Parts: sequence; C-alpha cells; structure tokens
Amino acid sequence: MAKLVVAEKPSVGRDIARVLGAKEKGEGFLRGDGWVITWAIGHLVSLCEPDELDERYKKWSMHTLPILPADIPTKVLPKTKSQFSVIKKWMNSAEIESIVCATDAGREGELIFRYIYEKAGCKKPVERLWISSMTDSAIRAGFDSLAPSAQYDALYASARCRSEADWLVGMNASRAFSLAYNAVLPVGRVQTPTLALIVARDAEIDGFQARDYWEVTADFGDYKGLWKNPEEKDGHVYDRELAQKVKSAVTGKTGTVTQAKRERKKLQPPLLYDLTSLQRDANTRLGFSADRTLKAAQSLYENKKLITYPRTDSRHLPNDMAPKIPAALKASPANLMPFAQAVLAEPLTKTKRIYDDSKLTDHHAIVPTGHKVGELSGDEAAIYDLVARRLIAAHMKECLQDSTKLVTRVEEYDFVSTGTVTVDEGWRALYRDANKASGEELPDVKEGDTREVKSVSMQKKSTRPPQRHTDASLLGLMENAGQLVDDEALRERLKASGLGTPATRAAILERLIATGYIKRQGKTLVSTEKGKNLIRVVPVEIRSAETTGKWERALYTMAHAEDGAAQEKARRFLGSISRFSAFLVEAAKSADRSVKFEKPDFSKRRTAKGTQTPKRKGRQKPA
Repeated sequence: MAKLVVAEKPSVGRDIARVLGAKEKGEGFLRGDGWVITWAIGHLVSLCEPDELDERYKKWSMHTLPILPADIPTKVLPKTKSQFSVIKKWMNSAEIESIVCATDAGREGELIFRYIYEKAGCKKPVERLWISSMTDSAIRAGFDSLAPSAQYDALYASARCRSEADWLVGMNASRAFSLAYNAVLPVGRVQTPTLALIVARDAEIDGFQARDYWEVTADFGDYKGLWKNPEEKDGHVYDRELAQKVKSAVTGKTGTVTQAKRERKKLQPPLLYDLTSLQRDANTRLGFSADRTLKAAQSLYENKKLITYPRTDSRHLPNDMAPKIPAALKASPANLMPFAQAVLAEPLTKTKRIYDDSKLTDHHAIVPTGHKVGELSGDEAAIYDLVARRLIAAHMKECLQDSTKLVTRVEEYDFVSTGTVTVDEGWRALYRDANKASGEELPDVKEGDTREVKSVSMQKKSTRPPQRHTDASLLGLMENAGQLVDDEALRERLKASGLGTPATRAAILERLIATGYIKRQGKTLVSTEKGKNLIRVVPVEIRSAETTGKWERALYTMAHAEDGAAQEKARRFLGSISRFSAFLVEAAKSADRSVKFEKPDFSKRRTAKGTQTPKRKGRQKPA
C-alpha cells in the first residue's frame, strides 16, 4: 500500500518527490518508497456554466433571471482533463490507502484539491501538508507534522463560498445588464470596482481646471529660498498682486536664518519582490504591462527554472532559505556580479526585512533559484535582472543621506530652502541610473546668520491635473484598496486581500481591455465611453471596493470558525449573496435606459468569464 500526494503544480510535485525518494517516472506522476506523487496544473475542476445546469439558460432572457441554483455542480476542465484522469485513477486505486493534500497553503489551494477530490468521487482519508517554503528541510518538517484534512474544513467552506459568490454575482449581473442594454456588459465583484477607479480618475482629469500661481524665489548668493503662502494648503501664491507685493518687500533687503535643520537619514534597502511589486516596478522602469511582466516571470519560473514561484503576495523569505541565497547571488547576471561579489565578501545580512517566517503566506518572495542562466528572451532577461538586482539590494547596506532645511526670514516673509546630499549610496548604487538627482547641497549656515537678498524672481506656473492611471498605479490601488474604504474593519480585511489577488490582477486589467471598458494610451490606462457608461448604470454596491471588503471580512471569519459554525456562516453568506444577485437583476431592469451602448459583435462566442455572446445561427439573441 502507498500514500498519494497531490501537489498544485508539477514543479512542487517534483520537489516533494525528490525529498520523499519517489524516483520512478510515470505519465503525470512519480512513485517510489511507498509514495505516489501527482499534481494538478492549477485548477482542473471548476463550477459549471449556467447552460450546463439547464438547457433553458442557453437562451439569454430576463425571464430566467436570477439564476440561483441550490447547488452549483463542478466540471472537469477540458484542457487539463488528462491530468485529472491521472489523479482520479490514483485516488481510487486499490494501491492507495490514504491521500496527502499538498496544494498551496491557502484558500485557493484548498479549493483546488477539494474540487478534484470530490469530482473524483474519492472517500479515502486525507491529511494536509501546510508549508510555505519548498526547501528540503521545510518539506520534511511538513510531512512530519501532517494534520487531518478536517482541520481545514472551515477554510474550504470559505474558499467554496468565494467561488460560488463570484459565480452568482458575475453570471446574474453580467446577463442582466447585457440584456437590459442589448450589449456585452461583464460585471463582477473585482473587475467592476477596478474599472470604477479608472473612471473616477478620468473624471477628475476631465473636470480639472488649471489655476495660475506664482513662485517667488529669493537668491541669497550661495543658496536660494522659495516663499510659501501660509494661507494655502499647497503653499501656492494664486494672487499675482500678493506675489508682486512679497517680491517688492524683500528686494534688496537682508534676511536672517531662523531655522537650520540638518538630519542624517538612513534609507533601508527595499523589500524583496512579490508579484504586484515586481509588476509595478517593471511598469515604471521598463514600461511593461502587468500581463507582460507576469508572462515573462512565469516563463522564467516554469521553463527556465531561474526564479521561484512568481504568483506570490509575500515579500519575505523563510529562515531556512538563508543557506540557499549565496548560490542565488553567485548566479547574478554579469553586469550585477561586482555588487553580488561585494555582498558575498562579508557575512550575509539576515534581518527580518528579508527573513521572517511570520510574514509568509502561501509562498515566499520571488528570488533567483541559483540555476545557471542560459539564453533568455528580451523580456525574460529584463525581468530576471530586476529580480536578481532586488535580491542583491536587499542584502546591501542602507543608503545614507544628509537632508538640510533652511528658513530665511526677510521682513515678515519666510523663504524655505531644502537640500539632500548622498553620503553613502549603499544599495542605491544598484539603481544609480534610475535615481533622481538629489537636491542641491546647501552651505553650512547657522541660525542667526544673515544673508543679503541678491535678487528676487517671480515665475508664473499652473496647477496640473492628476496623472492618468498606469498599470503600476492601478496595481497599487488594487493591492491597497482598504484606503478607499471608511469602515475600519473592512479596511483591515482589504489590507490583507485587496481587489483581486497577485495572480489575478493582471488578468483583470487585460479583461477590462478585452471587453472594451478601458484602453491603453501609451503607458496609461484610460476608460472608454462604454466603461464610463457601465459605471454610470450599475449600483454603487457592485462598483465599490467596500463590497469586496464586506465579503472578505465574512470569508475570513468563516475560515477561522469551528466547523459547525463555519457551515452555518457559509449558509448565511450564500443566502446574502443570492439576495444581492437578485438585487442586481432588479437594478438592471430599472436602470437608466437613456444611457446607450454600442451593439455587441455577435461574431465572437465568448468575451469574458460569465458573459457569453450568442451565435447568430442556432441561438437567439439576448431577449
């Protein structure tokens, strides 16, 4: 008899097999020493589509809405059906006495395994492997402390509720609003609030009215100072006559230094990358879209074996990975090797900014694996450089800067001068080309010193509108959606989850583009008329990040409840989601019909998850 281990990804399965001594290769599995190791390829099983539940849902009609099945059955995904068959065969094999769930240690990993287990019709006992690190020692420790799967029933209840809730809201709202406006209008808990962020920013820009202001600058000979209007929050001088008055009052006069503040600042090295921070950095530095970065990172992980798992939301490493880091540093690209060698010349820094088991989630931060670098595509090389550079930087010394602030009073007007001088570049030497030039170096003056005003200039400027969103700025808002919510408890839940996950945010942006809600203009993301109109007609409850916050709070309490309580919470949660779905359908029926959308292109069979466009032949248009 043997034990079956089901991992989430082939690479994880191979690592586990190596540690357990399962060396015999099979089609979709490894075996040996009393173990059989197999793996999913992400999701192998998903919830059925509405028209797979009932033939009447093939025809889109308001009369069939809301769709609120008592139970949503699952189906095997066609693309990975062969691997599901491998797992099912082993799960039900007489040779297997029990199973170890070794999918990722989190809500989604639990869902992936449970869906497969249930769909395979398996009844054998299950134990849970719960690890965040894939070092040999961590794997061994995890297998030494396997827990009964029942301990994670509440987590599964939370995971299934999230999946079914997204299905209920997406299917009903998308169909209802598409039918109401005879257009393809996908609506969802995450993508619609994300769209609302872009629409809101564009509205700010469209409604922005520039204001002229004047900068009054005094030249004291060896430094200059700017007068800031104390009556305005931004310090701007919007009144030209006031600017002229200040200029006239201080011209030719002598000023006295009333404040001379000098401070040495330590700029700590940056944290390691999670997927979102990598995508944001690649967008800012390289102009890559979030999706482009993810594809390159995924290739570096899957095909080239050069970086660790990229779809992570952790920026720390487990302590047991420290011995592997020297090899990763030694594999740095040639242009970074001098910095890597300097780091390796001394004992490696081991701080909680890098190594902290308490900060780990399903996976640890993205770092190089230490494998030899071969031929890479342009995108792969660029992303690998970022990841390798960040690992080196994280182990370097802090950057030391001297910041100076002088306040020079002339008559009753205070002129402010600031300057920053880098004393020791430290880790910032790695980013020298990208660093902004530091401010001017100010002279060593003391409070009470006097300076004659050599000249005074008055320059007209205009306020600028907010900048349009980029992938980087939008990913930042999605990650930190809690700042958009007033309720403190909801803010905390969104701080832990945000809008979407690191693994899905790039796809959400691409889906918004594919559905015609937004478009790219150079590096920026701009809402289209279709996107603006959708936000205009959907209820605030579905376009607000607060809804996601409420869901996440409920799901969190469910996942941490006792099993009986979790099941009751799940029942009540899905009941509320069903009512919300029905509310969205009614909202679509009564929505403002004066808003017009372009008619859909029926040549495409499917546009987005939850939104199917009917064929011209063999299926009627939405009724």
